[in-house]
Parts: sequence; C-alpha cells; structure tokens
Amino acid sequence: MNFENRNKEADQSFKVAGNLGPIPYGRQNITEEDIQAVIETLKSDYLTQGPKIAEFEEAFSGYVGNKYAVAVSNGTAALHLCAMALNVQEGDKVITTPITFAASANCVRYCGGEVVFADIDPQTYLLDIKKVRELLEASPKGTYKGIIPVDFAGRAVDLEAFRNLANEYDLWIIEDSCHAPGGHFIDSNAKKQNCGNGNFADLAIFSFHPVKHIACGEGGMITTNDDKLYEKLLQLRTHGIVKDEGKYKNTPEFAIGLDESRIPNPESPIYPNWYMEMQDLGYNYRLTDFQAALGSSQLKRADRGLAKRKEIAATYLKEFKGKDFIKGQSGVVEGHAYHLYVIEVEYRLGLYNFLRENNIFAQIHYIPCHLMPYYREFGWKEGDMPHAENYYKHCLSLPMYPTLTNDEQEFVIRKIKEFFS
Repeated sequence: MNFENRNKEADQSFKVAGNLGPIPYGRQNITEEDIQAVIETLKSDYLTQGPKIAEFEEAFSGYVGNKYAVAVSNGTAALHLCAMALNVQEGDKVITTPITFAASANCVRYCGGEVVFADIDPQTYLLDIKKVRELLEASPKGTYKGIIPVDFAGRAVDLEAFRNLANEYDLWIIEDSCHAPGGHFIDSNAKKQNCGNGNFADLAIFSFHPVKHIACGEGGMITTNDDKLYEKLLQLRTHGIVKDEGKYKNTPEFAIGLDESRIPNPESPIYPNWYMEMQDLGYNYRLTDFQAALGSSQLKRADRGLAKRKEIAATYLKEFKGKDFIKGQSGVVEGHAYHLYVIEVEYRLGLYNFLRENNIFAQIHYIPCHLMPYYREFGWKEGDMPHAENYYKHCLSLPMYPTLTNDEQEFVIRKIKEFFS
C-alpha cells in the first residue's frame, strides 16, 4: 500500500470513529503545570544530578509509604540494578511469570542467572503461588535464589503470602510494580499494603514510561526499606562510584597525590574535595532533573488519575458482565491500579483488526516470555505454561487512561458489541 492510500485509509478511520480521533490503549497526560515544572528546571543550574532527583525520590517514598527510593533512567534499569544489588550470579535460578514485559525476566539474564517460569492463575493473571511452591518443593533447598512477582495490569500480588513462602526457602523478592503505583492488597490483619512499600519485598520497581500512571518520558524508581541495599543501589546507579570519605579504600596520601613526608600535617590528612572512587562495576542509570521535575508534577495528581481509571474499569465491567462473547475480564478488584483493562474473547484477531479499522488501537499484553525465541533456546516450549498460553490466545487490552472521555469509552464498547453481534 502506498503512502497516499494509507492516508486515505487513516482519514476514513477517523470519519468512522465519529471524529473522536485515534483512541490508543494508553496515553500520557501533560498539563500546563507539568510543562512549567520542566521549563523551570531547564532554566535552573542543574539538568542532571541536581536537587530535583532527591525531591522526586522523597515524594515518591511518601506516596507508596516506604523508607527509600532511588530514581533511575527506566524500569529496565531498575530491574537490572535490583538483580545486581541482590548479587544474582551465573547459574542462580530465579522464578518469575511468563505474562509480563520481557525485562522482568531479562534482568536475571543480564547477571548470568537462569530464569525459571511458573504459570499464572487464570483468574487473576498473576504468578500462581501454588505453581511456585511446586517448583520449590521439587528441588533441594538452595536451588532457587529469588522470586520476581509482577503486579500485572495493576492488580496487586499478595506479597504477604509470597513472603511467607520465600522465608521457607530463604529467597529474596523483587516486586515488579511497573503497572501498579497506587495499587494495594489487604493483608491477613485486614491492613492495606501499598505496592512497593517494602514490607514484604526486598526491593520493588516502578516505570515512568508515557503510558504508565506517572510519566517522565522514560524513567524508573526502586523502593526499599533495606539500608544496605539502598546504599548499594546508589553506588551502582552511578558507575559504581563512591564519594564518601568514610567509605574510601585508598589512602588520603594517594588521593592528594603526595608522599606522606610532604603533607603539612601527616597525622590528620584529609581527602581533597575532587576525590572519588570507583569501587564496583556500575552503570550510568541516572534520571535527569527535568524528568524528575515532570515526575514530581505528575505525582501530585496520581490519586485523581487512579480514581478515573477505576471509573473506566467499572464501566467496562458493567457493560461486558454476562456477555457470552467475553471469556474473562479484569473486573473491579480491591486495590487494582488499572494500568490495563484486559478482556478475553474468542476471535481475538478479528476483533483487534475491526477495532483498528475504527481507529481504536487496542493492544496485546503479553506474548508469553517463555515462548520468545530467546527463551526457547533454553528449552522452553509450547505446553509448558498452559494457563499463560491460553490467556495469550484470547487477551486484549482496551483503552485505559485518565483522559479517556465518556464518549470515547462508549464508542469502544459499542464497537466491541457490534463486532460480536
């Protein structure tokens, strides 16, 4: 198809959509307040490694209710640093879900570890703790090092249950909360536990990609309550460099560049202000100040955005409940943050194409990781994760973002019903 024909097709789709314009599955919302926050930072003395980073980290920690937050360049960098901080090494086995973005598994491979997938619960789409227990019980203790559960689509994992299981086998937990800022689950004491609060996971990570709840363009955050892990993350985020006199390994004499005999007061030499040490092999995974300024501005209205997502989810549930063409849907669940609203349908490809013809750009989340060609090389094959594979055959993520209008959502719902009628 040539460019002119593609434009004609796009124009026709726009008319079919009733002049609503393209309706994507997710979309950022940039306000004038966001723009001004970025402009002010661009005019300041710092574009990176400045005060906006710490401001964003402190505000985000307050939002999720934990002790420490470390801002990084993206969610993948956050996962990688977590795996490094937990000392994942070659051959270490780590369990995660196949229904997630590949980075949840890839972070283990970056460190030379071995990814072991466990199937999902077909009702929640989350990593099935029963399947994880089966894996652990089938091998001697010490076989596995950790678990990476994912708050998929925004639905919070019961991390208390996973923590209890992890304690039995001396495992660490990285909570992948990229989909779930503002999400929570209710623990055994009827207490709300925010995603990423560090009460059960050793580390948690978030993403600030444009389609997420909080947008920085690109960006990520790691949260933890562990002092040592926090210090390690700060070091690994910036090339493994330390700039703390109390932690230096080389002598002050070396740092100054003089023989001890030439130092005016050799009894109390001090390190010069310029001095720093690279003590580990880290990365440049820093977030910029103007991205942090955008994140801080967006965080101020995160609760409003979450409330709107819940309203959209409730409308989808009401309209599709009891329909025989819907095999399953996200529903309305306590603590769900609704990054995605997923339905399961027959004739998924036909519906997907029909929606695109009507300027509605639904999406698929996700192709099971264990069936990606890279992971097939490790022996994973079709049939290994039957629930995940069956989910993939039917899943479709509908438009879900705070600026989705009532008219747009009604149009999406009407077109889905029209297709199946």
